[in-house]
Amino acid sequence: MRGYVKRVSQKLEKLSKEQVLNLLDDIFDENESLYSILESISAGLLVVDNNFILQQSNTIIESRLNFNIHTDDKQAINVPVWNILADEEIAGYFKKCFDKGITNSTEDFTVTTSGGSIRFLTITMTPLMHDGILKGRIILVRDVTEKKNQDVLLHRMENLANLTNLAAGMAHEIKNPLGAISIHMQLIQKALKKARENENILPDKKFVEEHIDVVNDEVEHLNKLVMDFLFAVRPVNATLELKDPSKLIENLIDFIKPEFSKNNIDVQFTACLKTEKLLIDEKLFREVLLNLSQNSLAAIKSKESLGAGIFKIECSVKDNKYYIVVSDNGCGMNSQTIAKIFEPYYTTKANGTGLGMTMVYKIIKEFSGDISVDSIEGEGTTFVITLPVPQKDKKLLEMGE
Repeated sequence: MRGYVKRVSQKLEKLSKEQVLNLLDDIFDENESLYSILESISAGLLVVDNNFILQQSNTIIESRLNFNIHTDDKQAINVPVWNILADEEIAGYFKKCFDKGITNSTEDFTVTTSGGSIRFLTITMTPLMHDGILKGRIILVRDVTEKKNQDVLLHRMENLANLTNLAAGMAHEIKNPLGAISIHMQLIQKALKKARENENILPDKKFVEEHIDVVNDEVEHLNKLVMDFLFAVRPVNATLELKDPSKLIENLIDFIKPEFSKNNIDVQFTACLKTEKLLIDEKLFREVLLNLSQNSLAAIKSKESLGAGIFKIECSVKDNKYYIVVSDNGCGMNSQTIAKIFEPYYTTKANGTGLGMTMVYKIIKEFSGDISVDSIEGEGTTFVITLPVPQKDKKLLEMGE
């Protein structure tokens, strides 16, 4: 149709009024068809010129992005698109693409709706070409929230499979307290029976109280076991958002540094050379790092040899994976401790619950990541956290291919 219109327009002076009207009708029909196609696309669409001035959009875009000015408002076509966006992060992304002349790009963002819910967006930018000349950008905004939620749900279903082992461990843990309760209750019952047979003369008060004290202690122990079990199996309530882990780590280091410095421990941080955003929960991510740092503090303080302690966090990216290496030169761990470090109820601390590292493991798995440990007794320990970097579509076809 485009070629036909171009050829006819070159002979416009020779056309009759009826032919011109027919041509206008054809152009109108084609324009309506193109408009229908744009409105039928499930993704939000923005078409901008080289100055990022809005040229075209579809209706659904306003349900994907928050605008200060409606896209159909006359003011929207007089300023760059980042000036009409309410979300500062997305506006900054468009401004960066303009400043650096970026034409091909895909980025992931999280936005908060007016109702307070979190939505995940993937924004893809491709060049708008005409006769081999760059005329602007085509921007597609996809809502990938359901896919993200499905991935999280699948992961949680996998975690539920571990409940069998936890339940078996719980059954083993409660056998001893129940056995102790049974024995001491039987002793009390025998004493009371003997007392009735002996003119209701009760046994020594201390004798009964000792048995009751043991029963009460074991009941309290059972209650703690049940509460710990519920804590261990309860799903992690994670609100996943795209966050820069380096900034979160820097904030944590500022928080822990005074305590570490007081104990003559040098805190070192190596940030990732490339800024990446990961799909994590900020509070839970902080809990992981805080738990690891406190374990390192305890390990360094308990080391027999004197000298300055070292606590390090190093970040890097390789093969679409984000690596966070947390290490110290503390007392280290033996092979038995390494093998059980993430198991519920296992602890080497006198007052430990044995759930700290279990929660660290659960949180990292909730982030679709992995964590491993390497340690040498007397030399130190290293934890390696691996988190996936959100994939970006880098295989964008050049226009015309």
